[in-house]
Amino acid sequence: MKISPGSFEVDLFPEEVDSPEHPYAAQFREILEGVAREYACTLISFEVDKGTVTISVDSDELTAEILQLLNRSD
Repeated sequence: MKISPGSFEVDLFPEEVDSPEHPYAAQFREILEGVAREYACTLISFEVDKGTVTISVDSDELTAEILQLLNRSD
C-alpha cells in the first residue's frame, strides 16, 4: 500500500480485518473521527489492509500527538 506524507501506518488488527467496513475497523474509525472533532480537524484518509491501518489528519497538533503515542509504545 502506498502511503502519502503525513500518514501513519500501524499494524493494529489481525490480518482478517481487511477493510474499513470490518466492525473493528469501523469502530476505530468512529473513535478517530471523534478525536479529530476534539482537535477541530478532519480525518483525511482511513484505509485498512490485512490488519494494518493507514490514517492521516489535517492537524499538525494531532499529528504530533499521534507521533508521541506511537513513540511511547516502542
